[in-house]
Amino acid sequence: MTAEIAELTSAALLACADELTDVLADAVEGGASVGFVKPLSRVQALKWWRARAAPVANGVLSVWVAREGARLLGTVQVRFADAANGAHRAEVAKLIVRRDARGAGVGRALLEVAEQEAAKRGATLLVLDTRTGSAAERLYRRAGWTEAGVIPDFAADPDGVLRPTTLFYKRVG
Repeated sequence: MTAEIAELTSAALLACADELTDVLADAVEGGASVGFVKPLSRVQALKWWRARAAPVANGVLSVWVAREGARLLGTVQVRFADAANGAHRAEVAKLIVRRDARGAGVGRALLEVAEQEAAKRGATLLVLDTRTGSAAERLYRRAGWTEAGVIPDFAADPDGVLRPTTLFYKRVG
């Protein structure tokens, strides 16, 4: 798969909120621990995506999407710290790839773009968390992220079961 990756403006995010909702719903239905539990209603997911437009507009959040042609395959976000003592760091969040597009390098490509663009904006330290034992955890390890630790029962998976979370960091820039 050859994916084209682009950063979304707030207007572009709103324009493709339905597609982003489809990607999020697919991830939650497939068991990905991305902050939501089942059942995830379309209204709830669409509202969540639309609420990302303001942080994108004010520069504290960046959202990238991967497409193959017109089809949206995945997305990733970078949240920039708004505290003066944290201006050097950012958080990679919501790296989501459609189940039928996984294993083709889309997640790795999105992660690389997030890392590069965060560094261009002055971030020298990136952090993220992911469910321990997940495919995402393996992706981060292969991409050179360093484990900082594991927190038991950190977040509920989509079925509501508490799972451990692994914290990672990576120096960039």
